[in-house]
Amino acid sequence: MNTDSLFRPFSLKTLNIKNRIVMAPMTRSFSPGGIPTDDVATYYSKRALGGVGLILSEGTVIDRPSSSADPNIPHFYGDAALAGWKKVIDGVHESGSQMGPQIWHQGIMENHHSGWTPPVPFEGPSSLNRPGLENGVAMTDAAIADTIAAFARAASHAKALGFDTAEIHGAHQYLIDQFFWEATNNRTDIYGGKTIGERTRFAVEVIKEVRKSVGDDFALIMRLSQFKPAAYDYKHAKTEQELEQWLTPLADAGIDIFHCSQRRFWEPEFEGSDLNFAGWAKKITGKATITVGSVGLTGDFFGAFAGQSSEPSSLDELVRRMDRGDFDLVAVGRPLLADPHWVEKIKDDRTDELKGFSKEALMQLV
Repeated sequence: MNTDSLFRPFSLKTLNIKNRIVMAPMTRSFSPGGIPTDDVATYYSKRALGGVGLILSEGTVIDRPSSSADPNIPHFYGDAALAGWKKVIDGVHESGSQMGPQIWHQGIMENHHSGWTPPVPFEGPSSLNRPGLENGVAMTDAAIADTIAAFARAASHAKALGFDTAEIHGAHQYLIDQFFWEATNNRTDIYGGKTIGERTRFAVEVIKEVRKSVGDDFALIMRLSQFKPAAYDYKHAKTEQELEQWLTPLADAGIDIFHCSQRRFWEPEFEGSDLNFAGWAKKITGKATITVGSVGLTGDFFGAFAGQSSEPSSLDELVRRMDRGDFDLVAVGRPLLADPHWVEKIKDDRTDELKGFSKEALMQLV
């Protein structure tokens, strides 16, 4: 495989990364009480030493009482958690990479399998996580305002700690995505609406407040997905016109890079073109994009959770699309979770040393 395109530098505002490879955010649940440990810092430093250009952290929750559905997901607020993240970013910088936290509010969730629940009910645009599952409360105007402010505080913490960027999690059926989704956003106020364009209001206000808190020169990423874990085939935007209605307000509000999550990067977004989600996002907004989805593996992430294993696969199609200009950066998840040296092996064409992925890799930090 000729992977030279993946090893060109990339610069945008505060980002000056040595290659086009991004470590995708992957929830690990190894931060007891929300505090990242030294093992978490080592985990990220290993990927930096292994040659990753930009590391995006696992989802890290904002300062709202029910922003998390898991007691071992890290916080991005409070002195102890922020001290843990300071160790993380200092270690990553010393090891030669750049990094941003993924800032997150999970919204309406199912209760954790352990029985743990947050001190107050889950919150979202409505009480719904998906059709048929109610497990929380609809947010008041005051709750929305405080949540927007909490996103901004988290981003300002990221900048103050020395992170190079921040990513707002707007995908995968979590809070911001619950506002996007017509099935969970049944509001009749300014945060609801019949069209996807109308339902961007909450996200736009989050982005604007975050942008205000970090300034114009700080690179800001947003992760989006069409699919939901509860509805793999769902699309917010069923046409190019609807995609424009969705993404343009987010770009105008201050997003620099769209991180376009899909299960398999090679699948086209709309009929009549082989452009994937990231390709269409770049074409419509003119912004930089990150593609992601089963890069370097035969099976997708959700299959891994179901116990399916994946084997290494060719990157030729990925490189073809990148050389065509479809996207700017490539996020890699499971190969890096299982093997901190994946990037080096790709660069040196040591494909015989690439590892597959199994569910067991999720159970430990390596």
